[in-house]
Amino acid sequence: MKKNLSHSNQTPELPSWRTWLAIILLGIGAFTIVTTELAPIGLLSAIAHDLGRSEASIGLTVTLYAWIGAISALLSAFMLGQLPRKQLLIGLMLCLGLSNIASMLSSSFELLLAARAFGAIAHGIFWAVIAASAAQIAPARHAGLATSIVFGGVSAASVFGVPLSTLIGQESSWRMAFSAIGALSLISALLMVPVLPRIQHDGSKGAAAALFAVLRRADLWGIYIATAFAVTGHFAAFTFIEPFLREMPGIQSALVIALLFGFGAAGLLANILTGVFIDRYLKPFLVLALMLLSFALIALGYWGAALGTTGITAMLIIWGAAISVTFVGFQTWILRTAGSAAMPASAVYVAIFNAAIGVGAMLGAWVLSYSGFSAVMMVAGLGGAVSILVVANLGRPLLITQPAVTSVSA
Repeated sequence: MKKNLSHSNQTPELPSWRTWLAIILLGIGAFTIVTTELAPIGLLSAIAHDLGRSEASIGLTVTLYAWIGAISALLSAFMLGQLPRKQLLIGLMLCLGLSNIASMLSSSFELLLAARAFGAIAHGIFWAVIAASAAQIAPARHAGLATSIVFGGVSAASVFGVPLSTLIGQESSWRMAFSAIGALSLISALLMVPVLPRIQHDGSKGAAAALFAVLRRADLWGIYIATAFAVTGHFAAFTFIEPFLREMPGIQSALVIALLFGFGAAGLLANILTGVFIDRYLKPFLVLALMLLSFALIALGYWGAALGTTGITAMLIIWGAAISVTFVGFQTWILRTAGSAAMPASAVYVAIFNAAIGVGAMLGAWVLSYSGFSAVMMVAGLGGAVSILVVANLGRPLLITQPAVTSVSA
């Protein structure tokens, strides 16, 4: 059954080109924050050698970042409900830039952790706001497309951000990699000043009451639980994708970077296809993505080296495309289901998402300590399988059919 949603979105006063340019800029912001979060995955060895720490210790810069991001996203629902979105987004990008610059200048492991923690606070708040802001700017009937563009930044981070950070680290130093990300953060903040429209808060009062109302909704919790299993599984495997690939016979350092590019490129292409179909076929598209995700991870774990370079490449392409659709699908479903509670619902979603990143990284490390990379991939695939079971028992997502309500201005 189709239902109508009242949805805060684009105003007729804002030109169409300005609307989509603003959404694309939010996608660039997503690219920057995801690259910031995941860059250490490809730089662990270099950072560990420079700071005199083990790779496991440097891995804490990813886990701690994710958990702090989870907490800040949740707290944002209490603290930021009445703040104008444009100024908030610009300020958060500036904080992210400062965090990357401070990371570049860190002379000790403790200073690096502190710099990363500062960026993680901005990261969680940014994620809690960005998807709802994109949906606010876009026409209501294209909320899924807007979300796809924003999450295209996530895929682009896998295509360009993480591999390029790794490449810069190999060719120059890990400090130069953080310097480049910091520069992009500051440039993005400057571009947001003339491009982003004034995005008003939703006008709701009683942030605590709104958040607790969201936490009592069983329809949202089903999506949250499915997200947690899928994201935990993905990051249990993805955190160790570089050493996994290096262990495969015939795969050298240069090919590892090429495979990471292929992984992300598949996700970017999947984002484009998702933007076309997801507004009408959200649930079946998401179920298909989760099935492919589980299949690819289990195949990598079960057959591993027996797949050969061609087979491993194919599984990585399937994995990259599937996880991209999964991210977009769950975020879009949350926005549709939450309706006017999009901000607190997104805050909880981001908190669970980031917590799942940290849990996934720790789960992968724990499995790896008792077994090998194949077991890590198998366990990761099971996370996607459980997510399918949860999604299968959820109702159909709501369809947005109402005209937009004006809440954005130039």
